[in-house]
Amino acid sequence: MKKRIKLLLVDDHPVVRKGIISCLAPHEHLQIVGEAADGREALRKARELTPDIILMDIDMPHMNGLAVTDLLRKELPKIKVLILSMHSNTDFVLRIIQSGARGYILKAATTEELVKAIDTINAGEAFFSSEVARAALNQYVRGTGPGGEKVMQLTNREREVLIHIADGLSNKEIANQLGVGVRTVETHRERIMRKLNIHSVAGLTKFAISQGLVSLNG
Repeated sequence: MKKRIKLLLVDDHPVVRKGIISCLAPHEHLQIVGEAADGREALRKARELTPDIILMDIDMPHMNGLAVTDLLRKELPKIKVLILSMHSNTDFVLRIIQSGARGYILKAATTEELVKAIDTINAGEAFFSSEVARAALNQYVRGTGPGGEKVMQLTNREREVLIHIADGLSNKEIANQLGVGVRTVETHRERIMRKLNIHSVAGLTKFAISQGLVSLNG
């Protein structure tokens, strides 16, 4: 029997989590080792459980799925992320790829497609459902969209700081979260404002939301 694939299920809706668990239950090579209901809990459970793959929703309280994926890519790069979302629009497709996710599948997909996506990603390949792949190609041909090129100018640490600013944290709180000095955070903040040409916290927050770095719902 092949080694079981350990999964962490991240979605803020208990009914959705139960539905996915029921769908995957007959597949003995898949093992759900934990669940999380928001971005911060997802990070904590990922560190504790070190799953092979995280099934990640985008829209969640505290920190959205793309922001979590961004941080996991740097902290726990061996964990693969499969974005599972109801959104079929193109707004976040390139942002999803940039976040480091290995795949993107719609919640409307069949159980067979979900299992195929998990198996494909576990084997080290990427998996994007056909609708999403088409949207990504179209968006890539058109360009990254408003603001996308600005996000790419930011370093990983600057992106982290921007996410925390948009979450409403003070310089001191961000410094504590990242384990750096307050002055270092101030320097990052100045560089972010200069690169984005945005000079207010409200403006930075609006930009972060528009790029899918944080969610509107908390």
